[in-house]
Amino acid sequence: MTHDIVSTIGQFSATEIALFEKHTTRETFNKNDILLNEGEICQSVYFVESGCFFQFQLNEITETIIDLHLPKEWVFNHQSIIAQSLSKTVIKAFSRSEVVKLSLSSLHHLIATSQAFLQFGRIFNQVNDRTYLFDNSLNPAQKYAYIQEAKPQIAQLFPIKMIASYLKMAPETLSRIRANY
Repeated sequence: MTHDIVSTIGQFSATEIALFEKHTTRETFNKNDILLNEGEICQSVYFVESGCFFQFQLNEITETIIDLHLPKEWVFNHQSIIAQSLSKTVIKAFSRSEVVKLSLSSLHHLIATSQAFLQFGRIFNQVNDRTYLFDNSLNPAQKYAYIQEAKPQIAQLFPIKMIASYLKMAPETLSRIRANY
């Protein structure tokens, strides 16, 4: 299982994979458990083995969905972990989920041990789907088509209201688009 995780990043020897296992922990989150709270500093990255998470911003009375995280993805608050600043979002389990946790201090130790672990920098440089969605002035149908291509599991794992919030459109608009898709 660990080989599957590190293979999403790059090439590692058996010794390096064993070292990775030694410096990571496995955690289970039940539905609605919080992985990262607003106001905390993100200190770890998490590989989702099963289940799914959502990242949202609390507004006065609503939750605005910032991202939807699927199995086999890395989950963290990018701005908080890079700048070591307080998180402005919450990351919460949408379903019972199992993750592999790699703390920032463990990652630094791994890099000091073997330069191969520099490949983990790719986690922090991944193209953000949300950036693509909103930096390219896509219309609602194009946004839905993009997530169907990039993350087809979203439609099976999350309710329409959450997907609509993520895409910044009304649930009714998304329902019409899905009916024509």
